[in-house]
Amino acid sequence: MIYVLECPPAGTARAWFAYDAEDLVERVADRRGLAAWEVWDRRSPRELLAMCGEQPEAPGVAQRLPALCALGAEHGWDTPLHRADALLGRGVMTAAAVDTLEACAATLDAGGSPAVIWPDDTSAILAFEDDTLALWQGAGWRARHALREQLVATEALADA
Repeated sequence: MIYVLECPPAGTARAWFAYDAEDLVERVADRRGLAAWEVWDRRSPRELLAMCGEQPEAPGVAQRLPALCALGAEHGWDTPLHRADALLGRGVMTAAAVDTLEACAATLDAGGSPAVIWPDDTSAILAFEDDTLALWQGAGWRARHALREQLVATEALADA
């Protein structure tokens, strides 16, 4: 499981989980009113062209879809390109790998609710148990409690 702790500047901290990276992208998109591919996506220019019902060899495709053909010419038709609007800018695609968790955290942050994401049970539990973590200082006890409640709800942590 992936654990998320949102800490809005004015409001109550919320902890929630996702089953995997794909589920996380979908949940973040839903929370922000975005399409999942705006949060994070990875597709080759060939796949993008196919989504439009075209292929690179089709006559006149460069005139009908010049931007997609430019991506194919620049990066190669089968190179995976990543999109993460909150990190790269709206609609920008790059051949450099973009981490799904970073894209999701940036999307939540951009929506005004800074977030911490732990990729698994172990890292979330270790963070919860770390008394020196700056996140837990001062009023951070509420955030820590929210994470604890989520860990107990998912049975990653025993309720004692």
